[in-house]
Amino acid sequence: MSSRQVLQVFEQYQKARTTFVQTIAELASRSQNIELLQNAGVMSLLRPLLLDVVPTIQQTAALALGRLANYNEDLAEAVVKGDILPQLVYSLAEQNRFYKKAAAFVLRAVAKHSPELAQSVVDCGALDALVICLEEFDPSVKESAAWALGYIARHNAELAQSVVDAGAVPLLVLGIQEPELCLKRIAASALSDICKHSPELAQTVVDAGAIAHLAQMILNPDQKLKRQVFSALSQISKHSVDLAEMVVEAEIFPAVLTCLKDSDEYVRKNVATLIREIAKHTPELSQLIVNAGGVAAVVDYVGESEGNVRLPGVLMLGYVAAHSENLAMAVIVSKGVTQLAITLAEEPQDHIQAAAAWALGQIGRHTPEHAKAVAVANVLPRLLQCYLRADASEDLQTKAKKALKNILQKCVHLPALEPLLHDAPANILKHVVGQFSKVLPHDAAARRLFVTSGGLKKVQEIKAEPGSALHEYINTINNCFPEEIVRYYSPGYSDALLERVEQYQPVA
Repeated sequence: MSSRQVLQVFEQYQKARTTFVQTIAELASRSQNIELLQNAGVMSLLRPLLLDVVPTIQQTAALALGRLANYNEDLAEAVVKGDILPQLVYSLAEQNRFYKKAAAFVLRAVAKHSPELAQSVVDCGALDALVICLEEFDPSVKESAAWALGYIARHNAELAQSVVDAGAVPLLVLGIQEPELCLKRIAASALSDICKHSPELAQTVVDAGAIAHLAQMILNPDQKLKRQVFSALSQISKHSVDLAEMVVEAEIFPAVLTCLKDSDEYVRKNVATLIREIAKHTPELSQLIVNAGGVAAVVDYVGESEGNVRLPGVLMLGYVAAHSENLAMAVIVSKGVTQLAITLAEEPQDHIQAAAAWALGQIGRHTPEHAKAVAVANVLPRLLQCYLRADASEDLQTKAKKALKNILQKCVHLPALEPLLHDAPANILKHVVGQFSKVLPHDAAARRLFVTSGGLKKVQEIKAEPGSALHEYINTINNCFPEEIVRYYSPGYSDALLERVEQYQPVA
């Protein structure tokens, strides 16, 4: 065999390998082919090609493995069990930028599925290699490495701490300062994934100077970047007053409020979440948001949103109102009660109704004036309906009941309480009757209306345990009226009258 023939054989072999990996990579990009490839044992065929002498074959083999591992947890586990990860990690330090991107993709695809698989990626020494990739000149290599690190960090605090210990945070903060949008987005996302687990991890990100750089990007025109920026700022703010104050000190208000009108629903939701996380901590932070026009902006946001996008706005209004009478009044003045009442009536999902019920309870629990503002929005019958609904979740029933009690204990606006006399169960009725017993002794007009509207008749029909609070309230109400009026509206009185008629002997 001549040297030319030998060369042709080698060329054919190389061409066959190239065609094979390219075909597998192409097939692996479509989900309907994955099971067939798995059954054909393609993993074991791809593994030796990671060490091929031809760089393009190595890269394509890694890409194919990444697509397979990305598909489901079983295939990702097969990558781990096939001892493929150590090869990839070793090659990360040695190979060209194309291979590094493909290798980082495989690591990310394995790590994303579970904490255990992410730990396998960490155990094979991937973190140091990925952090070194963050220092590469090529932005796409940095992007792939940042993405993999974020997927590792997102599972739990221990894995996030491993990413921090590997020295990733300062380089990720540098990543958000790079000109490339994709790198900015993924670096911000990775920082968010690190921050979310604990105050200590969030503090590490803050100490690296992340807040100032994130805050500079809140008005960036790129919506995908803004999603990640607001997510990261939310994850920092949620942990403590100090961290929330540091975010506020970056002068994000009032600029962030304009993003509540953004055309991208994820941007809007993440902004509302950020405002919620800041507002929940202290009255002072809530007041700062009120002063910036934040409550009115969030009320508009709740009115313009639906479903889970609406939820952070609903909770934010509840947190603000919970802090103090004045802040609750700021929510009322901004027409927050109306929007929360609409949310309670419109939203089909129990967890959103529960949030609206809780927020309304926080507004109405302060003073009679606050309770009246909630009651006149026809919220009380709706809360009672949520509480009594047989198919309602336990959380919704609990929050609706609590909100009802909070509002009822302050409400002296009797027209709003009257419908509950007829529909409320005993444990709620006690609070309703209690409020009537506080108001009627001091208000003649209310006493007259109570009789003509059927309220007094209804109270006489209530069966209360002697000596119970409800029994005492009923006695207090009855003492507000002449004895014959009380008797007239008592059950059985008409029968007693008829009996007297029958027994009456007219004078001859």
